[in-house]
Amino acid sequence: MAESAATQEFDVLILGGGSAGYSAALRSVQLGFSVALIEKAKLGGTCLHTGCIPTKAFLHSAELADNAREGAKYGINTTLESIDLGAVRSYKDGIVAGKYKGLTGLLKMKKVTVIEGNGRLVGPNTIDVDGVSYSGKNIILATGSTTKTMGIEIGGRVLTSTEALNLETLPQSAIVLGGGVIGVEFASVWKSFGVDVTIVEGLPSLVPNEDPSIIKNLERAFKKRGIKFNTGVFFENVEQDANGVKVSLADGKVLEAEIVLVAVGRGPVTQGLGYEEQGIPMDRGFVLANERCHTGVGNIYAIGDIVPGLQLAHRGYQHGIFVAEEIAGLNPVVVEDINIPKVTYCEPEIASVGYSEPKAKEKFGEDQIEVVEYNLAGNGKSSILGTAGIIKMVRVKNGPIVGVHGIGGRIGEQVGEAQLIVNWEAYPEDVAQLLHAHPTQNESLGEAAMALAGKPLHG
Repeated sequence: MAESAATQEFDVLILGGGSAGYSAALRSVQLGFSVALIEKAKLGGTCLHTGCIPTKAFLHSAELADNAREGAKYGINTTLESIDLGAVRSYKDGIVAGKYKGLTGLLKMKKVTVIEGNGRLVGPNTIDVDGVSYSGKNIILATGSTTKTMGIEIGGRVLTSTEALNLETLPQSAIVLGGGVIGVEFASVWKSFGVDVTIVEGLPSLVPNEDPSIIKNLERAFKKRGIKFNTGVFFENVEQDANGVKVSLADGKVLEAEIVLVAVGRGPVTQGLGYEEQGIPMDRGFVLANERCHTGVGNIYAIGDIVPGLQLAHRGYQHGIFVAEEIAGLNPVVVEDINIPKVTYCEPEIASVGYSEPKAKEKFGEDQIEVVEYNLAGNGKSSILGTAGIIKMVRVKNGPIVGVHGIGGRIGEQVGEAQLIVNWEAYPEDVAQLLHAHPTQNESLGEAAMALAGKPLHG
């Protein structure tokens, strides 16, 4: 068996079966290539097993907990009896298992050869998997990312998101190190579950990559929810004992809680995989592929979280599809990171695509930018749902809309139209003519565009 496997050659050989790797495999098969996908753990990667899918399942449970608490406000006399964390985990595990079964079945049906094991790049067209060699006319590196720990020892009361998803019992208090996407999502879940939460973010604000108006709204909403946060000061030390955890900050302040979540970002999984030895350009563990995902070495491409930029599953999908089409000579269109839609699923949700106001002014000139903020207080459906927030649109003067940003309950669902507006370089005057169904939160995009076109209806 090993002998025949050793001589196997594929048109496309992919290292890593996460969002980026498996989408490259599926599109490559569609284009008529023979494809092998190498994965050391479970197909679906971080996104399916310890990232997007399980965290969003937790966030849905958290939303139901809040709804139960607040039912009386809407004339429904519900109370929250308790949180059964074991049952929340079972619900989450069921979702993951179902999606995993669907994915493995799909790859099998599409005739993708899945190779289980530890792969290592050993030549410009060869990957060794636990002693067996496979060759590919084209090789795609898609080995993904893992939680950064900044030297903090993980274990006991100090967790990453992976351990946090499998807690046996809810703590009474938690400190979250990092106020980015992962940090605010977990803080939001735990607060809804009744945990006393404090976020520590070294940069001056929570979600520092978002537009300033969005940041202001999120911080106001979190204060209102009772989520504490300490911004602008980095942490220096984390200590734990049998009773709890102490986090020392650079300004001398000491915070105490039952557990600490380390959510300071994610780093690339590339170490010891033979990339450097094959001359692949690297920087701090990231693969420096060009804008067409090519590494500059042979027919080797790199996609997903190992390429500097946004670490998002849907960027991985897009990279995977792009590279398969590139190999097939279809000359696909590059989607720049700036125009990739982003959603942060805390309560309230954040949706954004394109340039923030400061970034747009930097790119197009201080006096070349016009912005409008539409308050969700004027949106019927948002009032019915009991959510506050805004939609903010950024346009180039006499030009297209280059940024759409929103915050509010369920607002992530509106990112679809937002990304079409930005990626198709629509003018506010174009969008203002389109009908937006009433009463929906979607109308808020239409209202913002009308205001930006100089003809606000309800503003």
